[in-house]
Amino acid sequence: MTTLSASLNARFASESEIENWDKHVTANPNGGNLLQSAAFAAVKRNFGWDIRHLVLEPTGGAGGEAAQPSYNLVLEKSFPLLGRFWYLIKGPDVASVEDIPAALDAVRDLVRRERLGVFAVKIEPDIVDSEEARAVLARAGLVKVPNLQPNDSTAVLDIGSEPHLVLKSISSRGRNAVRRAEREGVEVVEAEPTAANYRTMHELMTGTLTTKSRTGAQVRGLDYYRQFWTEFTSRGQGRLYFVYENGRPSVGAFVINYGRKGTYKDGGSLQNRSQYGDSHLVQWRAINDVKALGCTEYDFCGTPPAAQVKDKEHPFHGLGLFKTSFSKTVTDFVGCWDFVIDPARYRAWSLAGERIARQLYTRRTGQQFY
Repeated sequence: MTTLSASLNARFASESEIENWDKHVTANPNGGNLLQSAAFAAVKRNFGWDIRHLVLEPTGGAGGEAAQPSYNLVLEKSFPLLGRFWYLIKGPDVASVEDIPAALDAVRDLVRRERLGVFAVKIEPDIVDSEEARAVLARAGLVKVPNLQPNDSTAVLDIGSEPHLVLKSISSRGRNAVRRAEREGVEVVEAEPTAANYRTMHELMTGTLTTKSRTGAQVRGLDYYRQFWTEFTSRGQGRLYFVYENGRPSVGAFVINYGRKGTYKDGGSLQNRSQYGDSHLVQWRAINDVKALGCTEYDFCGTPPAAQVKDKEHPFHGLGLFKTSFSKTVTDFVGCWDFVIDPARYRAWSLAGERIARQLYTRRTGQQFY
């Protein structure tokens, strides 16, 4: 993997590049992310965001192997008096944190060259968190802000080896749960992507048909998930799984394959189930399915930060225990940072603008802002 050139140009993608968007994103230096996909762009377009397709490419040789361009999804909103705000969701997708200052310089040049009126850009690259990485971002003038995505801390399992070696790599607790469920005849079913099954999945996620699950994780409305799941399944990038108990679904999981990455995106279950290891077996089935599609890593999509995995007071404690029974190591990414282009307008945004915008959008639509 090569880093981008120290000198970069930012431009908008051509029609041809947009038509082949997923092919380009999954070839990015860091392999892309499902939240940069064409499917996700279609979802966000219907939930209050304008879409930009951004390309970062080297302008000169850096010696040796040619550097790769980077294709990034930009979510855009416009606000009276402030102008435009960009959210480079899970981007910029670069190989190294050292590439980010040059990437953002190129973005600022594009904004000024095209007179786009963007006052700030929120980034959240999949760069592993460290003091060194944070220092690079701080020196580039970025402002650390609260994280937004559940997998800014997550458990990732290497699934590149043979299945028996992957199973051997997980904890004894996880292996025993999988094997016992298999012995006792627990069956995992890949469900058809129908409106009825989506409604059932959403009920498993919420437990009580509210907007908050028993785990403390925020759950959006059914309309959002229906479109989200449909966009991915229609492209062959998503699968819905159920385990049944007493004739009705008791465990559900929605899993995405995007490039070399599999992701356990959504999950839910009934309480007081009698089938031991059912949730583990769902994951084992999904891991093998996405592995067969060429995925080499599996993201369990959200745990407490590494330093808080054992904290019983953390709202994701139970989820963390389950997910780290597959992958013992929690990976923390650097999370969200704001790149300020217009300091005066950004100051107004950070003092009150963002809070007001989020409140008004949620009040008007019932949906989350980001």
